Amino acid sequence: MVAANHLVRIGVMGHVGRFDSVDGILYARHARVICRTARGLEVGEVLSTSELNGHEPDGTLVRRLTVEDDLLLTRIERNRDEAFQACNELLAERNLPAVLMDVEHLFDGQSLYFYFLGEVSPELEALTSELASAYETTVQFQKFAETLTAGCGPGCGTEAATGQGCSTGSCASCAVAGACGSRGTTG
Repeated sequence: MVAANHLVRIGVMGHVGRFDSVDGILYARHARVICRTARGLEVGEVLSTSELNGHEPDGTLVRRLTVEDDLLLTRIERNRDEAFQACNELLAERNLPAVLMDVEHLFDGQSLYFYFLGEVSPELEALTSELASAYETTVQFQKFAETLTAGCGPGCGTEAATGQGCSTGSCASCAVAGACGSRGTTG
């Protein structure tokens, strides 16, 4: 069976990637789908069908979301909101100067991403490790400052980068949200 290719927006930061549909189905625009990425299972929204044009896919489009998936997403969102609140409370209690931008709990429930503005200090790593234990996940850090300066990679924001992860050439999602920042893992 020949895989159908799609542009899919995934994650809380809205990363857009190319995904092969494992069932060969061409999904309609705005279809909510489950994708397997380098990070794990994530929920995405189909933007359009796409040709790979010599590029490797960013992952696989596994299937359309089901009613059961929506129920699980409700629980994941609740955990995400609780983790955001708990992290902000701990930041205030410990007088840590970090700014928490957002929290993302992947669909597979295995990874919890904390998106901070600025550097990740050892104190901040310890704090998020505590939260990871409470939510029984692996903590992933996303740093915004580096991305705001360097973008998502060589040539970010240039015409040469168009179609290389910077689909518009302006890399608006990376510049605004830092979606392509460097990662560190603890926990």
